[in-house]
Amino acid sequence: MQKDIYIIRHGETDYNRMGIVQGQGVDTSLNDLGRRQARAFYEHYKSIDFEAVLTSRLRRTHETVQSFIELGLPWQQFADINEIAWGDHEGKKSTPAMMQQYRLITDEWKKGNFHASLEGAESAASLAERLSRFIEHLRERPENTILVCSHGRAMRCLMCLLQEQPLQNMDNYHHSNTGLYQMTYQDDNFHFLVENDLSHLEYAGLKPA
Repeated sequence: MQKDIYIIRHGETDYNRMGIVQGQGVDTSLNDLGRRQARAFYEHYKSIDFEAVLTSRLRRTHETVQSFIELGLPWQQFADINEIAWGDHEGKKSTPAMMQQYRLITDEWKKGNFHASLEGAESAASLAERLSRFIEHLRERPENTILVCSHGRAMRCLMCLLQEQPLQNMDNYHHSNTGLYQMTYQDDNFHFLVENDLSHLEYAGLKPA
């Protein structure tokens, strides 16, 4: 049996625009542009017969796919696809010093030290562990066409796991607001069809962010 899976990042929030770190500890709502991005995605893909909508527990993902939820589609929330926890950086505007700390950690991940983390934050290893649980759940679900809404770093990690690639490749996967990764699942493998697709924004006359 083939499954068609659509995974998108949430729409823009004011914190995205202002460069404030969100992570999983900051539960922000979409801003006006984010709501328009979400509407553009809905208008572009509303003809798809989605059978289930899966989101993180954070409201920016709920709001992004709210129009699909309002159709009466089955909706479930999963903490396993929450954004990575950025620890002490969450809720703070990014500074050069914070960016330096961030790069030091991501450089460690690129070297294969996936247990490295910022102060009070989650490691790539911990993130991958919970995302792996979600992938197993995805494999076992009975629906054929599924819509998933998650977050930037979580999606970078998720895409590596779905493609059975090392986590060193996380930064190869881009994640614009409402960027779509579309894939099929068949014969126990996930096959990517599009990556970070933003055609819905282009059709709506919105500048991709």
